[in-house]
Amino acid sequence: MKLISSFTGVWLLVLLASDSFAQNSIPGAERMDVYLPLLKGKKVAVFANPTSVVGKTHLVDTLLASGIRVVKIFGPEHGFRGGADAGEHVKDATDTRTGVPVVSLYGDHRKPTPADLTGVDVLIFDIQDVGVRFYTYISSLEYFLEAALENHKPLLLLDRPNPNGFYVDGPVLDMKFKSFIGMRPIPIVYGMTIGEYAMMLAGEKWLSPVANQVNAYNITTKPSNDTPFHFLVIKCKNYDHNSRYVLPVMPSPNLKEMQSIYWYPSTCFFEGTVCSEGRGTDKPFQFFGHPALPKNLYAFTPMPNAGAKSSKCFGQQCYGWNLSGSVSEVLKKIDGKIQLKYLLDAYKLFPGKDSFFLKSKSGKPEDFFFNKLAGNAALMTQVKAGSSEADIRKTWTPALTKFKKTRKKYLLYKDFE
Repeated sequence: MKLISSFTGVWLLVLLASDSFAQNSIPGAERMDVYLPLLKGKKVAVFANPTSVVGKTHLVDTLLASGIRVVKIFGPEHGFRGGADAGEHVKDATDTRTGVPVVSLYGDHRKPTPADLTGVDVLIFDIQDVGVRFYTYISSLEYFLEAALENHKPLLLLDRPNPNGFYVDGPVLDMKFKSFIGMRPIPIVYGMTIGEYAMMLAGEKWLSPVANQVNAYNITTKPSNDTPFHFLVIKCKNYDHNSRYVLPVMPSPNLKEMQSIYWYPSTCFFEGTVCSEGRGTDKPFQFFGHPALPKNLYAFTPMPNAGAKSSKCFGQQCYGWNLSGSVSEVLKKIDGKIQLKYLLDAYKLFPGKDSFFLKSKSGKPEDFFFNKLAGNAALMTQVKAGSSEADIRKTWTPALTKFKKTRKKYLLYKDFE
Protein backbone atom coordinates (compact mmCIF):
# COMPACT_ATOMS: atom_id res chain seq x y z
CA MET A 1 0.00 0.00 0.00
CA LYS A 2 1.21 3.45 -0.83
CA LEU A 3 0.10 6.91 0.27
CA ILE A 4 0.55 9.48 -2.48
CA SER A 5 0.53 13.07 -1.31
CA SER A 6 3.62 15.02 -2.29
CA PHE A 7 2.27 16.59 -5.46
CA THR A 8 -1.47 16.82 -4.86
CA GLY A 9 -3.74 19.23 -3.06
CA VAL A 10 -5.89 16.28 -2.03
CA TRP A 11 -4.32 13.27 -0.39
CA LEU A 12 -4.92 10.10 -2.34
CA LEU A 13 -4.77 6.65 -0.83
CA VAL A 14 -3.95 4.11 -3.51
CA LEU A 15 -4.09 0.40 -2.89
CA LEU A 16 -1.23 -1.08 -4.87
CA ALA A 17 -0.95 -4.45 -6.53
CA SER A 18 1.89 -6.10 -8.38
CA ASP A 19 3.11 -4.01 -11.33
CA SER A 20 4.20 -7.02 -13.37
CA PHE A 21 2.84 -7.37 -16.88
CA ALA A 22 0.15 -9.98 -17.43
CA GLN A 23 -2.61 -10.61 -19.94
CA ASN A 24 -5.19 -11.40 -17.25
CA SER A 25 -5.56 -7.92 -15.79
CA ILE A 26 -7.87 -7.80 -12.78
CA PRO A 27 -10.00 -4.66 -12.31
CA GLY A 28 -10.23 -2.99 -8.93
CA ALA A 29 -13.88 -4.01 -8.57
CA GLU A 30 -12.80 -7.64 -8.23
CA ARG A 31 -10.57 -6.86 -5.23
CA MET A 32 -13.50 -7.09 -2.85
CA ASP A 33 -11.37 -8.29 0.03
CA VAL A 34 -9.69 -4.87 0.00
CA TYR A 35 -12.64 -2.50 -0.20
CA LEU A 36 -15.65 -4.44 1.13
CA PRO A 37 -14.67 -3.82 4.78
CA LEU A 38 -14.84 -0.08 4.10
CA LEU A 39 -18.53 -0.41 3.13
CA LYS A 40 -19.84 -2.51 6.00
CA GLY A 41 -22.60 -0.72 7.88
CA LYS A 42 -22.52 2.23 5.44
CA LYS A 43 -25.21 3.61 3.14
CA VAL A 44 -23.63 3.40 -0.31
CA ALA A 45 -24.32 5.17 -3.61
CA VAL A 46 -22.84 3.69 -6.79
CA PHE A 47 -22.08 5.41 -10.10
CA ALA A 48 -22.17 2.53 -12.57
CA ASN A 49 -23.24 1.18 -15.95
CA PRO A 50 -23.27 -2.28 -17.59
CA THR A 51 -19.44 -2.44 -17.53
CA SER A 52 -19.45 -2.34 -13.72
CA VAL A 53 -19.09 -6.07 -13.22
CA VAL A 54 -17.43 -8.40 -10.76
CA GLY A 55 -16.78 -11.48 -12.84
CA LYS A 56 -20.05 -11.84 -14.74
CA THR A 57 -22.26 -10.19 -12.12
CA HIS A 58 -23.04 -6.48 -11.90
CA LEU A 59 -21.31 -4.63 -9.07
CA VAL A 60 -24.59 -3.40 -7.57
CA ASP A 61 -26.01 -6.94 -7.50
CA THR A 62 -22.73 -8.22 -6.03
CA LEU A 63 -22.68 -5.60 -3.29
CA LEU A 64 -26.29 -6.26 -2.34
CA ALA A 65 -25.63 -10.01 -2.24
CA SER A 66 -22.65 -9.28 0.06
CA GLY A 67 -24.87 -7.47 2.54
CA ILE A 68 -23.87 -3.94 1.52
CA ARG A 69 -26.66 -1.38 1.75
CA VAL A 70 -26.84 0.27 -1.69
CA VAL A 71 -29.31 3.14 -1.31
CA LYS A 72 -28.83 4.97 -4.62
CA ILE A 73 -27.49 4.40 -8.11
CA PHE A 74 -26.15 7.07 -10.47
CA GLY A 75 -26.05 6.43 -14.22
CA PRO A 76 -24.01 8.14 -17.00
CA GLU A 77 -24.61 8.59 -20.75
CA HIS A 78 -26.39 5.51 -22.19
CA GLY A 79 -27.94 4.82 -18.78
CA PHE A 80 -27.26 2.58 -15.80
CA ARG A 81 -28.26 -0.66 -17.51
CA GLY A 82 -27.16 0.67 -20.94
CA GLY A 83 -28.84 0.75 -24.34
CA ALA A 84 -29.57 4.46 -24.75
CA ASP A 85 -28.23 6.21 -27.86
CA ALA A 86 -25.32 8.65 -27.66
CA GLY A 87 -26.79 11.92 -26.41
CA GLU A 88 -30.20 10.39 -25.69
CA HIS A 89 -32.00 11.77 -22.63
CA VAL A 90 -32.18 9.21 -19.83
CA LYS A 91 -34.75 9.79 -17.08
CA ASP A 92 -34.45 9.09 -13.37
CA ALA A 93 -36.08 5.79 -12.52
CA THR A 94 -36.12 2.82 -10.16
CA ASP A 95 -33.98 -0.16 -11.08
CA THR A 96 -36.44 -2.97 -11.70
CA ARG A 97 -33.99 -5.67 -10.64
CA THR A 98 -33.09 -4.24 -7.24
CA GLY A 99 -35.68 -1.57 -6.42
CA VAL A 100 -32.89 0.96 -5.86
CA PRO A 101 -33.58 4.50 -7.14
CA VAL A 102 -31.49 5.54 -10.16
CA VAL A 103 -30.45 9.16 -10.77
CA SER A 104 -29.36 9.99 -14.32
CA LEU A 105 -26.25 12.17 -14.45
CA TYR A 106 -26.44 13.10 -18.11
CA GLY A 107 -28.09 15.98 -19.94
CA ASP A 108 -28.84 19.02 -17.79
CA HIS A 109 -28.20 17.13 -14.53
CA ARG A 110 -24.56 16.07 -14.75
CA LYS A 111 -23.40 16.60 -11.20
CA PRO A 112 -24.94 15.18 -8.00
CA THR A 113 -26.60 17.86 -5.91
CA PRO A 114 -26.40 17.98 -2.10
CA ALA A 115 -29.96 16.62 -2.11
CA ASP A 116 -28.86 13.68 -4.27
CA LEU A 117 -26.21 12.83 -1.67
CA THR A 118 -28.41 13.20 1.40
CA GLY A 119 -28.41 10.02 3.44
CA VAL A 120 -25.36 8.62 1.64
CA ASP A 121 -22.22 7.69 3.61
CA VAL A 122 -19.88 6.45 0.85
CA LEU A 123 -19.76 6.91 -2.93
CA ILE A 124 -18.40 4.38 -5.43
CA PHE A 125 -17.35 5.10 -9.02
CA ASP A 126 -16.90 2.05 -11.23
CA ILE A 127 -17.19 2.54 -14.98
CA GLN A 128 -15.05 1.15 -17.81
CA ASP A 129 -13.43 3.98 -19.77
CA VAL A 130 -11.85 3.64 -23.24
CA GLY A 131 -9.12 6.26 -22.78
CA VAL A 132 -10.37 8.80 -25.32
CA ARG A 133 -10.98 12.45 -24.43
CA PHE A 134 -14.34 12.81 -26.12
CA TYR A 135 -15.75 9.66 -24.51
CA THR A 136 -17.88 11.31 -21.84
CA TYR A 137 -17.26 9.04 -18.85
CA ILE A 138 -14.22 11.05 -17.74
CA SER A 139 -16.37 14.19 -17.78
CA SER A 140 -18.91 12.40 -15.60
CA LEU A 141 -16.06 11.35 -13.31
CA GLU A 142 -14.94 14.97 -12.92
CA TYR A 143 -18.37 16.14 -11.81
CA PHE A 144 -18.80 13.14 -9.50
CA LEU A 145 -15.42 13.71 -7.87
CA GLU A 146 -16.20 17.40 -7.41
CA ALA A 147 -19.52 16.59 -5.74
CA ALA A 148 -17.84 14.09 -3.41
CA LEU A 149 -15.21 16.58 -2.26
CA GLU A 150 -17.57 19.54 -2.04
CA ASN A 151 -20.02 17.56 0.10
CA HIS A 152 -17.37 15.72 2.15
CA LYS A 153 -18.50 12.30 0.96
CA PRO A 154 -15.72 9.70 0.74
CA LEU A 155 -15.36 8.26 -2.76
CA LEU A 156 -14.08 4.80 -3.63
CA LEU A 157 -12.83 4.69 -7.21
CA LEU A 158 -12.53 1.13 -8.51
CA ASP A 159 -9.91 1.36 -11.24
CA ARG A 160 -10.16 -0.50 -14.53
CA PRO A 161 -7.57 -1.11 -17.28
CA ASN A 162 -7.52 1.32 -20.21
CA PRO A 163 -7.86 -0.53 -23.55
CA ASN A 164 -6.18 2.43 -25.27
CA GLY A 165 -3.68 3.00 -22.46
CA PHE A 166 -0.62 1.93 -24.48
CA TYR A 167 -0.01 5.28 -26.24
CA VAL A 168 -0.57 9.03 -26.01
CA ASP A 169 -1.49 11.04 -29.11
CA GLY A 170 -3.59 13.76 -30.67
CA PRO A 171 -4.08 17.49 -30.24
CA VAL A 172 -4.26 18.75 -26.66
CA LEU A 173 -7.54 20.53 -25.93
CA ASP A 174 -7.50 24.33 -26.18
CA MET A 175 -9.74 25.38 -23.28
CA LYS A 176 -11.61 27.79 -25.58
CA PHE A 177 -13.21 24.62 -26.95
CA LYS A 178 -14.17 23.14 -23.60
CA SER A 179 -17.37 21.09 -23.62
CA PHE A 180 -18.75 17.89 -22.09
CA ILE A 181 -16.80 15.94 -24.75
CA GLY A 182 -13.59 17.68 -23.75
CA MET A 183 -13.23 19.40 -20.39
CA ARG A 184 -9.49 19.48 -19.69
CA PRO A 185 -6.21 20.20 -21.58
CA ILE A 186 -5.42 16.60 -22.45
CA PRO A 187 -4.84 14.93 -25.84
CA ILE A 188 -7.42 12.77 -27.55
CA VAL A 189 -5.62 9.62 -26.38
CA TYR A 190 -4.21 10.34 -22.91
CA GLY A 191 -2.88 6.94 -21.84
CA MET A 192 -4.21 6.84 -18.28
CA THR A 193 -6.60 4.65 -16.36
CA ILE A 194 -9.62 6.36 -14.91
CA GLY A 195 -7.99 6.18 -11.47
CA GLU A 196 -4.83 7.87 -12.72
CA TYR A 197 -6.92 10.51 -14.46
CA ALA A 198 -8.84 11.22 -11.24
CA MET A 199 -5.52 11.79 -9.48
CA MET A 200 -4.51 14.26 -12.17
CA LEU A 201 -7.80 16.15 -11.84
CA ALA A 202 -7.13 16.62 -8.14
CA GLY A 203 -3.37 17.08 -8.34
CA GLU A 204 -3.52 19.72 -11.08
CA LYS A 205 -6.40 21.47 -9.29
CA TRP A 206 -8.69 21.13 -12.29
CA LEU A 207 -11.77 20.72 -10.11
CA SER A 208 -14.13 23.39 -8.77
CA PRO A 209 -12.69 26.01 -6.39
CA VAL A 210 -14.43 24.41 -3.42
CA ALA A 211 -13.25 20.91 -4.32
CA ASN A 212 -9.69 22.15 -4.90
CA GLN A 213 -9.56 23.59 -1.38
CA VAL A 214 -10.63 20.43 0.42
CA ASN A 215 -7.93 19.16 2.80
CA ALA A 216 -7.30 15.50 3.49
CA TYR A 217 -8.71 13.57 6.37
CA ASN A 218 -6.30 11.71 8.61
CA ILE A 219 -5.44 8.70 6.46
CA THR A 220 -3.91 5.53 7.83
CA THR A 221 -2.03 2.97 5.75
CA LYS A 222 -4.24 0.11 6.95
CA PRO A 223 -7.77 0.84 5.75
CA SER A 224 -10.57 -0.51 7.89
CA ASN A 225 -14.20 0.25 8.46
CA ASP A 226 -13.17 3.35 10.40
CA THR A 227 -10.58 4.64 7.93
CA PRO A 228 -11.43 8.19 6.79
CA PHE A 229 -10.52 9.26 3.27
CA HIS A 230 -11.55 11.73 0.60
CA PHE A 231 -11.10 9.38 -2.27
CA LEU A 232 -9.52 6.02 -2.53
CA VAL A 233 -8.28 4.39 -5.76
CA ILE A 234 -8.43 0.60 -5.71
CA LYS A 235 -5.73 -0.36 -8.17
CA CYS A 236 -5.93 -3.10 -10.82
CA LYS A 237 -3.76 -6.20 -10.60
CA ASN A 238 -1.56 -7.51 -13.42
CA TYR A 239 -1.97 -4.40 -15.55
CA ASP A 240 0.51 -1.92 -16.98
CA HIS A 241 0.56 0.49 -19.92
CA ASN A 242 1.93 -2.15 -22.25
CA SER A 243 -1.17 -4.30 -21.72
CA ARG A 244 -3.73 -4.96 -24.44
CA TYR A 245 -6.78 -5.35 -22.27
CA VAL A 246 -9.85 -6.95 -23.85
CA LEU A 247 -13.06 -5.58 -22.35
CA PRO A 248 -15.47 -8.24 -21.04
CA VAL A 249 -18.51 -5.97 -21.60
CA MET A 250 -19.02 -3.49 -24.42
CA PRO A 251 -18.70 0.02 -22.91
CA SER A 252 -21.49 1.61 -25.01
CA PRO A 253 -23.91 0.53 -27.76
CA ASN A 254 -21.68 1.59 -30.67
CA LEU A 255 -18.41 0.24 -29.35
CA LYS A 256 -19.40 -3.34 -29.90
CA GLU A 257 -15.98 -4.93 -30.25
CA MET A 258 -12.33 -4.22 -29.57
CA GLN A 259 -11.65 -3.22 -33.18
CA SER A 260 -14.14 -0.33 -32.87
CA ILE A 261 -12.55 0.72 -29.58
CA TYR A 262 -9.11 0.82 -31.20
CA TRP A 263 -10.34 2.79 -34.25
CA TYR A 264 -12.54 5.16 -32.22
CA PRO A 265 -9.85 7.85 -31.56
CA SER A 266 -9.16 8.07 -35.30
CA THR A 267 -12.61 7.75 -36.86
CA CYS A 268 -14.81 9.56 -34.33
CA PHE A 269 -13.77 12.75 -36.19
CA PHE A 270 -16.42 11.78 -38.75
CA GLU A 271 -19.10 12.59 -36.15
CA GLY A 272 -18.28 16.24 -36.89
CA THR A 273 -18.83 15.79 -40.63
CA VAL A 274 -21.76 14.88 -42.89
CA CYS A 275 -20.30 11.38 -43.26
CA SER A 276 -21.67 8.32 -41.51
CA GLU A 277 -19.29 7.00 -38.85
CA GLY A 278 -20.88 3.56 -39.14
CA ARG A 279 -23.70 3.96 -36.63
CA GLY A 280 -26.52 1.71 -37.74
CA THR A 281 -24.14 -0.98 -39.00
CA ASP A 282 -22.52 -3.93 -37.25
CA LYS A 283 -19.13 -2.17 -37.44
CA PRO A 284 -19.49 1.34 -35.97
CA PHE A 285 -16.29 3.40 -36.31
CA GLN A 286 -14.88 0.71 -38.62
CA PHE A 287 -17.22 1.61 -41.50
CA PHE A 288 -17.49 5.26 -42.54
CA GLY A 289 -18.45 7.10 -45.69
CA HIS A 290 -21.10 9.11 -47.52
CA PRO A 291 -23.42 8.71 -50.55
CA ALA A 292 -21.52 11.47 -52.41
CA LEU A 293 -18.12 9.80 -52.20
CA PRO A 294 -16.81 7.80 -55.20
CA LYS A 295 -18.78 4.64 -55.89
CA ASN A 296 -15.67 2.52 -56.30
CA LEU A 297 -15.14 2.71 -52.51
CA TYR A 298 -16.57 0.25 -49.98
CA ALA A 299 -20.40 0.30 -50.01
CA PHE A 300 -22.61 0.02 -46.91
CA THR A 301 -26.07 1.17 -45.85
CA PRO A 302 -26.60 2.28 -42.23
CA MET A 303 -30.03 1.48 -40.80
CA PRO A 304 -31.66 2.18 -37.40
CA ASN A 305 -30.89 -0.37 -34.71
CA ALA A 306 -31.10 -0.71 -30.93
CA GLY A 307 -27.93 1.30 -30.34
CA ALA A 308 -28.46 3.87 -33.08
CA LYS A 309 -32.11 4.85 -33.39
CA SER A 310 -31.28 7.94 -35.44
CA SER A 311 -28.13 9.05 -37.20
CA LYS A 312 -26.72 10.38 -40.45
CA CYS A 313 -27.32 8.73 -43.83
CA PHE A 314 -29.81 6.12 -42.56
CA GLY A 315 -31.27 4.16 -45.44
CA GLN A 316 -28.77 5.58 -47.93
CA GLN A 317 -26.04 3.63 -49.64
CA CYS A 318 -22.74 5.10 -48.54
CA TYR A 319 -19.31 4.73 -50.10
CA GLY A 320 -16.19 4.88 -48.00
CA TRP A 321 -13.92 2.64 -45.98
CA ASN A 322 -14.06 -0.71 -44.21
CA LEU A 323 -11.31 -0.89 -41.57
CA SER A 324 -12.52 -4.12 -40.00
CA GLY A 325 -10.18 -7.05 -39.50
CA SER A 326 -8.72 -9.14 -36.73
CA VAL A 327 -7.61 -7.43 -33.54
CA SER A 328 -3.96 -8.00 -34.43
CA GLU A 329 -4.49 -6.55 -37.92
CA VAL A 330 -6.19 -3.46 -36.52
CA LEU A 331 -3.48 -2.88 -33.91
CA LYS A 332 -0.86 -3.12 -36.65
CA LYS A 333 -2.68 -0.54 -38.80
CA ILE A 334 -3.10 1.88 -35.91
CA ASP A 335 0.56 1.48 -34.90
CA GLY A 336 0.16 3.32 -31.59
CA LYS A 337 -1.08 6.61 -32.99
CA ILE A 338 -4.16 8.38 -34.29
CA GLN A 339 -4.59 7.79 -38.01
CA LEU A 340 -5.56 10.98 -39.85
CA LYS A 341 -5.23 9.70 -43.41
CA TYR A 342 -8.86 8.59 -43.67
CA LEU A 343 -10.17 11.99 -42.67
CA LEU A 344 -7.79 13.72 -45.07
CA ASP A 345 -8.68 11.35 -47.92
CA ALA A 346 -12.42 11.68 -47.32
CA TYR A 347 -12.19 15.46 -47.49
CA LYS A 348 -10.11 15.37 -50.68
CA LEU A 349 -12.61 13.06 -52.39
CA PHE A 350 -15.76 14.81 -51.17
CA PRO A 351 -17.34 16.86 -53.98
CA GLY A 352 -19.02 19.57 -51.90
CA LYS A 353 -16.19 20.62 -49.63
CA ASP A 354 -18.09 23.58 -48.17
CA SER A 355 -20.62 21.15 -46.72
CA PHE A 356 -18.21 18.45 -45.49
CA PHE A 357 -18.03 19.71 -41.89
CA LEU A 358 -21.26 20.06 -39.93
CA LYS A 359 -21.95 23.75 -39.40
CA SER A 360 -22.83 25.41 -36.11
CA LYS A 361 -25.84 27.69 -35.76
CA SER A 362 -23.69 30.48 -34.34
CA GLY A 363 -20.92 30.12 -36.92
CA LYS A 364 -18.36 30.51 -34.13
CA PRO A 365 -15.36 28.16 -34.40
CA GLU A 366 -15.81 26.93 -30.82
CA ASP A 367 -19.37 25.80 -31.61
CA PHE A 368 -18.51 23.50 -34.52
CA PHE A 369 -18.87 19.92 -33.32
CA PHE A 370 -15.77 18.86 -35.26
CA ASN A 371 -13.73 21.47 -33.40
CA LYS A 372 -15.07 20.24 -30.07
CA LEU A 373 -13.91 16.75 -30.98
CA ALA A 374 -10.51 17.98 -32.14
CA GLY A 375 -10.19 20.39 -29.21
CA ASN A 376 -9.23 23.29 -31.46
CA ALA A 377 -10.05 25.03 -34.75
CA ALA A 378 -6.61 24.32 -36.20
CA LEU A 379 -7.29 20.78 -37.40
CA MET A 380 -10.25 21.80 -39.54
CA THR A 381 -8.18 24.60 -41.04
CA GLN A 382 -5.33 22.18 -41.74
CA VAL A 383 -7.65 19.66 -43.41
CA LYS A 384 -9.15 22.36 -45.63
CA ALA A 385 -5.69 23.63 -46.54
CA GLY A 386 -4.55 20.17 -47.65
CA SER A 387 -1.86 19.85 -44.97
CA SER A 388 -0.13 16.49 -44.77
CA GLU A 389 -0.58 14.17 -41.82
CA ALA A 390 3.10 14.61 -40.94
CA ASP A 391 2.84 18.39 -40.90
CA ILE A 392 -0.32 18.28 -38.80
CA ARG A 393 1.29 15.96 -36.30
CA LYS A 394 4.24 18.31 -35.89
CA THR A 395 1.87 21.01 -34.59
CA TRP A 396 0.75 18.65 -31.81
CA THR A 397 4.26 18.00 -30.47
CA PRO A 398 4.87 20.93 -28.05
CA ALA A 399 1.61 20.49 -26.14
CA LEU A 400 1.92 16.69 -26.19
CA THR A 401 5.43 16.88 -24.73
CA LYS A 402 4.19 19.11 -21.93
CA PHE A 403 1.22 16.86 -21.21
CA LYS A 404 3.38 13.74 -21.03
CA LYS A 405 5.49 15.33 -18.28
CA THR A 406 2.35 16.09 -16.28
CA ARG A 407 0.92 12.63 -16.92
CA LYS A 408 4.03 10.90 -15.56
CA LYS A 409 3.41 12.31 -12.07
CA TYR A 410 0.15 10.43 -11.69
CA LEU A 411 0.84 7.01 -13.16
CA LEU A 412 0.08 4.03 -10.93
CA TYR A 413 1.30 1.41 -13.38
CA LYS A 414 4.47 0.78 -15.36
CA ASP A 415 4.49 3.01 -18.44
CA PHE A 416 4.93 2.03 -22.09
CA GLU A 417 7.98 4.31 -22.43
